[in-house]
Parts: sequence; C-alpha cells; structure tokens
Amino acid sequence: MTSEKEKNRDLARQGRLVGVLIAMTMVLWMAAQWLGGEMGWDLRYVFLFDLVALAAFAWGMYLTWQLWRKRRDEE
Repeated sequence: MTSEKEKNRDLARQGRLVGVLIAMTMVLWMAAQWLGGEMGWDLRYVFLFDLVALAAFAWGMYLTWQLWRKRRDEE
C-alpha cells in the first residue's frame, strides 16, 4: 500500500504537470500568434492554432477537475 506521503507527492507531481501544460500552451499559443502575424499567415491557420490552444486549455481544466476530485475523495 502507498503511504500518505507518497499520495501527496503524487498529487503534487500531477498538479505541477497540469501547471506546466497550461503555461506551455499559453507560451506556444502566443508565439504562434506572433509568428503568424510576422509571416502573414492566412487566418485559417491562425484560427487552427487557436483551436489547438483551446483544446489544450480544456484538457488542463479536465485534469485539474480530476485532481480536485481525487483530493476531495481522499479526505
């Protein structure tokens, strides 16, 4: 069986992973917006990056919700 300390360490690791996912999504989305403006990309390609970023943010929210439920169920 896993100890309480190991469970807390696992939850903290998952929380950091979600934080990195959200932060990297934001950085990559901003870079794609800037690059698209500099290179004169068609709006449909820029919109595609918007959709990918929205999907990544939605995934991050889902992971955050799962993490919250895990912590709530353990208490």
